Amino acid sequence: MNESEEIKKSETEKLKKNPENHNIKVKIEVNENDFEEKVLKQSEEVPVVVDFWAEWCMPCLMLGPALEKIAEEYGGKFILAKLDVNENPRISQKYGIMSIPAVKMFKNGKVADEFVGALPESQVKEWIAKNLSA
Repeated sequence: MNESEEIKKSETEKLKKNPENHNIKVKIEVNENDFEEKVLKQSEEVPVVVDFWAEWCMPCLMLGPALEKIAEEYGGKFILAKLDVNENPRISQKYGIMSIPAVKMFKNGKVADEFVGALPESQVKEWIAKNLSA
């Protein structure tokens, strides 16, 4: 079985376990052109966690899969938005990104909480849980 077939099988298994989640998009890519709509406006309906990252950043590449896994586990209780800082310098500057990975949770159009650095998955889960219950 190749990687593509394994991914399809994994996604199919998830749908069988949780069929109501099949229309929920838990991970999106955002940029300077759609940040306001996909992050700020969307965060009025559901929290949006923005992962400010770059492909050359090794800690970002370690944190990204953990964030994606957690987003899938939460099944739409928040949206994970990925923003490449190299391709979107104005948004990165606007939100004071000085070091990556930087992760910010948006609620009601504003930053509700944030952390910088590649935290272990268990700490990221605690951070998400704390912020979703607040």
